[in-house]
Amino acid sequence: MFTDELGQGGNAADGPDSSSGHHHGAGGTLVQLITPGGERVSHPQYDAWVREVTDEQLASLYEDMVVIRRIDTEATALQRQGELGLWPPMLGQEASQIGSARSLRDDDFVFSSYRENGVAYCRGVDLADILKVWRGNASSGWDPYTVNMATPQIIIGAQTLHATGYAMGIQNDGADSVAITYFGDGATSEGDVNEAMVFAASFQSPVVFFCQNNHWAISEPVRLQSHIRIADRAAGFGIPSVQVDGNDVLAVMAATREAIERARHGGGPTFIEAVTYRMGPHTTADDPTRYRDANELEDWAAKDPIARVRGLLERKGLLTEQLEARVAAKAEAVAREMRAGCINMPDPEPMDIFKNVYSTPNSWLDRQEDHYSRYLASFGDPAGANSEEGAR
Repeated sequence: MFTDELGQGGNAADGPDSSSGHHHGAGGTLVQLITPGGERVSHPQYDAWVREVTDEQLASLYEDMVVIRRIDTEATALQRQGELGLWPPMLGQEASQIGSARSLRDDDFVFSSYRENGVAYCRGVDLADILKVWRGNASSGWDPYTVNMATPQIIIGAQTLHATGYAMGIQNDGADSVAITYFGDGATSEGDVNEAMVFAASFQSPVVFFCQNNHWAISEPVRLQSHIRIADRAAGFGIPSVQVDGNDVLAVMAATREAIERARHGGGPTFIEAVTYRMGPHTTADDPTRYRDANELEDWAAKDPIARVRGLLERKGLLTEQLEARVAAKAEAVAREMRAGCINMPDPEPMDIFKNVYSTPNSWLDRQEDHYSRYLASFGDPAGANSEEGAR
C-alpha cells in the first residue's frame, strides 16, 4: 500500500512512463529530487527541468520559503490578536507554492483557493492586500490584472472552472501563456473540478491543475475520499498526471515547468499532485487536535520543506552566516510591512459595499443603495451617506 507520503490509498506499481513524461494510469512513483535529509538525488526524467537552477537561485528559493512561512506566522498572530477575523495557514506547504509559482511567466494567469498566499507573494501582491478580505475591509483583495492572479476563491473548486475558461480564451487569442489553478485534495471530489477537467481535456486547453494534497479536507482524511492516488483520477479524463513530493521545492519546480512547457506548445492540460501536509489547522477557527493524531504531525515535521532545502544548502557549503542573516532580515522586514499595512488599513465607508458589484448599471442594486443611503441619513448622515457617491 502507499504510505502517507504517497498520498494514502492504492497499490504501488512501476515507475513513470519515460516515453510520455507523465503517468497516465494507476501506479507510478513519487518524484523526489531532495530527500528529507537534504540530499540531492538524481531522477532520469526530471533532472533536466532544474539543471540550470544555480546555487544563487536555490538560495533564493530558500529565502522565499522562509519569508512566506514568516508571513503565515505573522498573519496567524494578527488573527489571534483580533486584527484579522480569520486566516488559512499554509504552514508546511511552502515548497509546493514556491516551486510552482517561481516556474511561471508574468503573463501566465493564476487561479487559486484561499490558501495560496505564498503564490500571491510571488506574484507581487501587496502584503496589505493579502489581508484585506481576512480583516473584513473588502470583498476582494486586489486587482487581478495588475499581477495576473485572480483573487482567492472561497467556493471549493470553483477556480478550476475559471482557469479552464481563461485557458480556452488563451487558445482563442492565439497566445502561448498558460493558466494554472490551485486546489486541495478535498476539492477533487467537487463537481466543479471534474467538470473543469472535462472541458480542459475536450478542448486541450493550456491549463495546469495543481493539487496540493495536504492530506486533510478540513477534518476528513484523504484516504476516505480517494482509494487510489489522486493523480490517477486525471487519467479518466484523458489528462496526463504526475505525483511529486510536495515538500521538495525542486521536484515541484521540475514537474510544474514540464507541465507549463507542454501546455505552451499545444499539449493540453496536465494534473500535478503535490503530496504535502498541512502542519497547522484548516483555518484559525479549526482545532486539528480533535481529529488528527499527534504522531502523524511529528512524522511529517521530519519532512519539513524548509529544513530539507537548508540541509541541501549545508551540503553544498552555501549556508553561510551572511545568507542566514539576509534571509532572516528579509523575513522580518516583510512581517513588519504586513503588520503595519494591516493595523493602519483604513476602514471601509458604509456605502463602499455597493462598489464593484456589477460591471454595468443595475437597477436592483441601485434601489438597494438608495434605500441604504436614506437609512443611514436617518441617523444624521454618518460616514457620508448623503455624499455625492452615496446619494445616487
